[in-house]
Amino acid sequence: MSRPAIQVNQLTKQYRIGVREQAATTFREAAVNSLLTPWRRLRAAGGHGNGHGVSEADSRFFALRDVNFHVQPGETVGIIGHNGAGKSTLLKILSRITEPTSGEVRLRGRVASLLEVGTGFHPELTGRENVYLNGAILGMKKAEIERNFDRIVAFAEVDRFLDTPVKRYSSGMYVRLAFAVAAHLEPEILIVDEVLAVGDAAFQKKCLGRMGSVAHAGRTVLFVSHNMGAVRALCRRAVWLHQGQARMDGPAAEVVDAYLRTLSTAHEGRIDVHESPRQHGWGDQLRITGVVLNDGEPVRHGEPLEARLEYQTTTEVTDASLGLGFATLDGVRLVTIDTDLEDERRVGLPAGRRGAVQLRIERFDLQPGSYLIDIGARSGDRYCLDYVGSCAQIDVLPGPKTPSTIMRGDGGVRMRGQWSWT
Repeated sequence: MSRPAIQVNQLTKQYRIGVREQAATTFREAAVNSLLTPWRRLRAAGGHGNGHGVSEADSRFFALRDVNFHVQPGETVGIIGHNGAGKSTLLKILSRITEPTSGEVRLRGRVASLLEVGTGFHPELTGRENVYLNGAILGMKKAEIERNFDRIVAFAEVDRFLDTPVKRYSSGMYVRLAFAVAAHLEPEILIVDEVLAVGDAAFQKKCLGRMGSVAHAGRTVLFVSHNMGAVRALCRRAVWLHQGQARMDGPAAEVVDAYLRTLSTAHEGRIDVHESPRQHGWGDQLRITGVVLNDGEPVRHGEPLEARLEYQTTTEVTDASLGLGFATLDGVRLVTIDTDLEDERRVGLPAGRRGAVQLRIERFDLQPGSYLIDIGARSGDRYCLDYVGSCAQIDVLPGPKTPSTIMRGDGGVRMRGQWSWT
């Protein structure tokens, strides 16, 4: 096997927390500081603090502690974890922006980092000039920029404004051009930090496609993102950082599932959503107040599913329909079940009504795993009465009819069910 492109061995980064002293502005202040410095050091050495009311032990913060992993050439690895888990610190060390406290990092090959899109753009320069400037800052040679120039401009879709100063660009145009330059780097190792969170939905999809092309071209990619769908799509392997330590390292789908399971707790029994936050106007006429699945019993693959959606009206509602959906933990909707499939169950409801709608599905074939529940109500085809997304997490357990091989994939299905209003 070839040597790893990235080696991280016992990597530790420690910071000190405390109040930074302001520089002396007069001779008198400098003299006083020089006299007080030995006393402050003596107090710190005696365990009384660091001179700012913070003990020496309490002033130490480990952003990373004994992190170990290797990345092989051509491998795409996702780095995931909560905010403050150490992801950005890791990338800064790998990008040579900061030095580790201890441990070792070895990088084999030319490295490029996409840590902050647009760094180095000058507002007074034109888009054309900034392509060359930013490309040079990112480590591209002039010949490399010229070879990719047309592709960069086409990707950014700013050709009409190429000779306009970027200070006159909209924020979307600015971001598109900045990412286009960064996305056409040609290093052996590419380090990417949350760059897919820029631009509108269409451009994010385009960025994701570009990152996929980079990964499939055989380059080594280290990809940090809070977008779990992107991590699944781009990476075959993931490392989960938790409180500065590598908590799990393995296949991306398994690591992402384990990470997402820690973000919410599976519910049993009645799910109370009466006080859940809504968008303005939702819940004003009809509010879903609770959901009960299988009377609190486990939901199993291949077995019947019963659900009760409880509601309360404040005004008269016509053509009302209720429904619920099941989504993956990273937000991909898989199943939608509603009362108005083929206009079967739309009803009028009087004001001040407390009631419920019952659902039964004879065979619930959602695969075993953890899912988020969405609930909603609407009037007619378009008007939303109420909606609470990701109101709870449930676990679908294997049943007697569960196949031995479970195939996972994206997509949505509408299931038929037997509905009755009460």
